[in-house]
Parts: sequence; structure tokens; C-alpha cells
Amino acid sequence: MRSTMRYMAAFLAVVMVLVVSVWGPETLAKYKDKSILDEPHIEAVGEAGEGYRYQMNVNEKLYILSRCLESQVLSESGQSALSYYAGNADLGYEVLEGSYAFVRNYRVLSGKEITDEEIYETCSQGLMLLKELEILPAQVRSVDSASYNATLYFAIDVLEPRNNVAVWKLELSNSQKNADKENRLMDAYIGADDGKIYEFYARTPLLWNQIDTDAIVSAWAEYMGLGAPAAYESDNPLLETTPYFKKYVFPGMGDDKTIVTVGYYEGIKELFLKVS
Repeated sequence: MRSTMRYMAAFLAVVMVLVVSVWGPETLAKYKDKSILDEPHIEAVGEAGEGYRYQMNVNEKLYILSRCLESQVLSESGQSALSYYAGNADLGYEVLEGSYAFVRNYRVLSGKEITDEEIYETCSQGLMLLKELEILPAQVRSVDSASYNATLYFAIDVLEPRNNVAVWKLELSNSQKNADKENRLMDAYIGADDGKIYEFYARTPLLWNQIDTDAIVSAWAEYMGLGAPAAYESDNPLLETTPYFKKYVFPGMGDDKTIVTVGYYEGIKELFLKVS
């Protein structure tokens, strides 16, 4: 009798194991689904999913900006790559040439860029630093929102979109045409992430023979963190629309270079530093 009972118990145990193995996983899965479906859940995760973020150095940023500002010829490969930008009216592009695009605020901001409320004060602080470094004379005035327009742009290597630079363009407002332009910043490009002044045109009291271009470009290079400049050798006097200028070369991307020009328009006493 006991032997029969033990046999039946063993048999029932085997049956239960079979039942659980066949229907158990499905039943547990349905129960789990029921507990999580149609209900919001919060799970803390790390930042590993963001992946590798490419960081350009200052020389590379300056090179990208220079190509976007200077590019004039639309190549066939560049034209194909730019089809998306050219066909999207919402982008509000200003310059769209070659393999480089200069696009007005085409993407959602990261929150790290200088805002439109902050840019005027940022520019004024940058001008103050340039004056302390004797890149600009002390007479150059600060900027304000009433007299200047500020527009955020992205300089983009379209064939390598990760190579892009956000810059603010500040320019004296058109409403200021009849205003006194003496000792005023006329326009400038300012880094939207670091507030550095990449390029400027400013009316000053200086004459050309009072301007030391070597000292200006060396101080600006240190301010930007570019390294030492090298002189640009050229016998072409028609490189600029003024005879008063000197050009310098900085490393760009790969084997390419960036040319920085310090120049002067005599009639209006305008000192400029531009990239190309």
C-alpha cells in the first residue's frame, strides 16, 4: 500500500513538473506583461548610450568657418550633398555653396550655446578683452541690442556634418545707417559656445602706420588658442580691396591651412581681422 502511494506521489510530481515546464513560462510572461503594459515606468540609465561625441579643436573650428564664409564654387559632389539643405525652405540659409554651408539656426539647440539675450553682453566682454590685449584700441565702444542685430548661424562641412561650428553674427543694425559710426564695431563672428571673437570689422581712430599687424595677430592667436602664426607669402597685391593688409597662416584640418588677414580701410578708418 505504501509502495503504491509513493508511486502515485512520484507520478503526480512528474506530471506537475511537465505542466509547469509547458504552461509556466507563458503564464508568467502574461502576468509580467499585465504588470507593465499601459503603465508608465521610470528607469535610471547611464550616459553610455550617448556614444562618442567628436570634439573639434580651435584650429579646426576656424578652418570650417573660413571655408563656409569663403567658398564660392558649387562642385558637383557638393551640390548633391547640399540637396537636402537647398530644398528645405525652413532652414533659412544665407550662404549655401560648395561642400560647405552657412545655415541660419537649422537645428534644435543643445542648451549650451550663448543665447540671444546673452550675446550682446558676451560680445562687449570680448571687445573689452581684445582692448586689454591691444588688438583693438580702447576707443571701440561696447554693443547693445538696440543698435545691433544678432543672428545665430551654423558653419557646416556638409560631407562630414559632424564638423560644424555655431557662431553668432553681430552687425550694426540697418536702422543705424545715419548714426555715428565712429569707434563702433561694424560686424563680428563670435563663437556660440566659447564667446571668442573669430572675426571683426571695427571703426577706429588709428591710421595704418599706427597698426602693428604682427602684434595684433600674435595676441589674437594666443587669445584664441591657435598657436603661433606663420607669414603668408604672396606677391599678389589684388588679394584685398585695400592695399593695407597682411596675411598669416594657421594650421587648419589635415594638411589644409587657414589664412587670417589683418587689414585696414583708409577712407573710413576701419580695422579688420578676417578668416579665409
